[in-house]
Amino acid sequence: MSLSKLHDPANGLMRVVGLMSGSGSNLRKIIELERTIRKEKGLCPFHVPVIFSDNAKSNAVVIGRDYDLPVITRDIAAFYKARGIPRSDLGERVSYDLNTVGMLSPFGVSVAAYAGYMSIATAPLIHELLGVNVHPADLSITNADGSRKYTGDHTVRDAILAGEPELRSTTHIIEKDVDYGRILMISRPLAVELGDSFDPSDKDLVKRVSDEHQDRLKEIGDWDIFPKTLLCLAEGRYAQDEKGVLYFDEKPIQSGLRLD
Repeated sequence: MSLSKLHDPANGLMRVVGLMSGSGSNLRKIIELERTIRKEKGLCPFHVPVIFSDNAKSNAVVIGRDYDLPVITRDIAAFYKARGIPRSDLGERVSYDLNTVGMLSPFGVSVAAYAGYMSIATAPLIHELLGVNVHPADLSITNADGSRKYTGDHTVRDAILAGEPELRSTTHIIEKDVDYGRILMISRPLAVELGDSFDPSDKDLVKRVSDEHQDRLKEIGDWDIFPKTLLCLAEGRYAQDEKGVLYFDEKPIQSGLRLD
């Protein structure tokens, strides 16, 4: 059996573009880990040289200013408006992503951290850069038919209403089907705490409880495993075999590396 590293440190520093659409809190944690390691050890195995945003109203410029990083912004809403077509048109998205790849080319990046990037990636972006995303659910949980149970935009709410006793975050590779990429790492659990007055039929209460749990999950889940996953990638600890099965430290991880 032959394994190939997702990133081989022998080929040099892993250069990462931060893709973002909103607040960029995940990207801040990634940049802060890089700079902490560099301060303590003199060198970090990964480097974020550029930020890209698809939203002119995002915090990309603020984060770029805070960390002295160049920022590329190409507003995707304006892109679609100028062409008079709906944003759901993924055929036109290919053109947008091709342009994105071209704009990032001078920075020599090989990995993209999808740090709250809300646009669906198409083939040019997926194939050019190894994409890593963090999702606020345990993607190893499946339905009876084998499909992933908690995908989409409301996974924390869905997991709570389904009676899950705990929540986890998952990092995964960006692949063609949204939220179906191979799993890299699953966070430590956050216990679900509803209280005696929780009423699943009360939509306002459900939203408030879900939002509270999602905020807490960011702290022990997203903000922990996203930077950690990128560091492990940069150190060459993730690999794959000829069939695409992932390995961590040369051991197969069919459902990702699970932290407990």
